[in-house]
Amino acid sequence: MSKKLDKFDLYTLCVQDPPRLAEFLQAVHGDSPKILRDDFAGPGAIARAWAARSPRHRGIAVDLDKVPLAKAKGVPRVKCFVTDVRQVKAKADVICALNFGVCELHHRRDLLKYLSQARRTLHLGGIMVCDLYGGSDAFTRSTTRKTVRVDGNTSVRYSWVQDGGDSATARVHNRIHFAVHRGKSITKYPDAFVYDWRLWSIPELRDAMLEAGFKSVEIHDRLGAARDAEGQLHTRPLQKGEPLDDPFVVYVVARK
Repeated sequence: MSKKLDKFDLYTLCVQDPPRLAEFLQAVHGDSPKILRDDFAGPGAIARAWAARSPRHRGIAVDLDKVPLAKAKGVPRVKCFVTDVRQVKAKADVICALNFGVCELHHRRDLLKYLSQARRTLHLGGIMVCDLYGGSDAFTRSTTRKTVRVDGNTSVRYSWVQDGGDSATARVHNRIHFAVHRGKSITKYPDAFVYDWRLWSIPELRDAMLEAGFKSVEIHDRLGAARDAEGQLHTRPLQKGEPLDDPFVVYVVARK
């Protein structure tokens, strides 16, 4: 690979699967959504993947930082807004706040303000999707590593570091490192991303969504349950009493 990878490219390669997420968001909506708004978008990878799915699709990428958002500028059928997600008024059929974006909001009043504004900007029948993680080790110190092969000459070593947290306040501090191995050379990106999050629980987020006016909330622990004969993805929410994995990542879906 001749192109030099920056930390946003590396994040998309190692952490996200934008085409799969875009497919899930379309399937979980359950109808024919056209406009997706990607909040806390960073480089807008999900908005870009959404727009690429169909000529009828439109993506909106929202982030306070214009540097990563520049990667979505000029992409066909994608609009970019450098602004606070609590103030954006662009309407959509699907709003997603993934990569644990809502954990950037440390206070419930700010979370509720954001969810209320998101609901107002959703079209009738629209959905809002946020992801959360958790489990018995969510507040402990740990490091998870994996290697992602880019091509025959290039691989990326990804490290997710949990520096611990306070279960009494639900504050956690995490970091991401990358090391790009290209032939015999290694380029390191220490502390490529550093996070100070308020780790919302599933009940906390669900209750806030309902208080913000959403009519129903469901939890998905998989990006799709099955495919039909035509290859269409089908989703299935977690049923009452079904256990979660430990650790877990879930997608909390609120419907307007």
